[in-house]
Amino acid sequence: MGEPIHVPLLDLSQQNQPLSAELKETFARVLDSSQFILGPEVEAFEQQIAADVGARHAIGVSSGTDALLLSLMALGIGPGDEVLCPSFTFFATAGSVSRVGATPVFVDSLDDDFNLDLEDAARRITDKTRAIIPVHLFGQAADMDAVQRIANAHGLKVLEDAAQSMGTQFAEKKAGTMGDLCAFSFFPSKNLGGFGDGGMITTNDDALAERVRILRVHGGAPKYYHKAIGGNFRLDPLQAALLRAKLDQLPNYIGKRRANAATYLDRLGESAPVRADRLVLPSELPGRTHTWNQFTVRVVDGKRDALMQHLAANKIGSAIYYPVPLHRQECFAELPGIGERLPVCEKMADEVLSIPIYPELSAGQINHVINTIADAPF
Repeated sequence: MGEPIHVPLLDLSQQNQPLSAELKETFARVLDSSQFILGPEVEAFEQQIAADVGARHAIGVSSGTDALLLSLMALGIGPGDEVLCPSFTFFATAGSVSRVGATPVFVDSLDDDFNLDLEDAARRITDKTRAIIPVHLFGQAADMDAVQRIANAHGLKVLEDAAQSMGTQFAEKKAGTMGDLCAFSFFPSKNLGGFGDGGMITTNDDALAERVRILRVHGGAPKYYHKAIGGNFRLDPLQAALLRAKLDQLPNYIGKRRANAATYLDRLGESAPVRADRLVLPSELPGRTHTWNQFTVRVVDGKRDALMQHLAANKIGSAIYYPVPLHRQECFAELPGIGERLPVCEKMADEVLSIPIYPELSAGQINHVINTIADAPF
């Protein structure tokens, strides 16, 4: 018997080491330039992202969270306003709403794709509702046709949260082109992962783009002449340059994630011990292009922890995204109507488990994950 196969949830070294020489040359280029705040590296990266996404404008910012925050500021969202957002998502979505003084209004999720339940969202619209934030969770786009119908009917702004979903599509449209603004993240674990924090805002609205750029630098336009109160939301040139070095690889990264997901779906779906009443597999809905930032299964009947322990015993990483829906977070306990149940997202929080899906997984590692799940005592 050989050593057990180790399958971490994510292995960044396997992705970045093959690019080591190019990344080091990139670092040296930025070092030699002595241009460490904005400048040509950031501008070149913005232009490439805009072209890849198909948006008129792309503005580099300091993180995915700041992309959300700055977008809300640019839209003029503030005290007295309500913003519809999913409860089952990463904290930054609702946290950014609260940070601008507005009220997040939590919406339940759909069973089939983890995304926003638009019928539930429509029921929660009031005369204070100013915007809606559809989150393209785990790499699959929300139903943007339904989002736009609601937004148009009620005069709402649409802020796409595509932090996990660069490259995903809804029909023929890419994430980043279907709202007034869109926020992306380059956190290292994302499909296009950087070397620290970084983010991007995209838009087709010239006036919004200009406002984002002004607010990105403390509202100064020109410098030291402040038309508004902004913040320091700049993307570092070093991050921009390093991300540019990886950008050409993004289609390859996404292609491999999609291939890994197809293998999981095919073989786990055929495994006799893995039945729908025990393990619910994710899916790619018709007309959408899933980029599989996470491959998230649902383990029913309270068996998730048992499966997680079984995977760990076999040296397989896994994680729970997310164990507590946002409407159950302590910091939001005083919001109006917070005691109402959101049954689907609460069930998801009890059942979800993400398994390794990163592009560099070997066939042996994938086989080990599949066989371990098929043999799980649940």
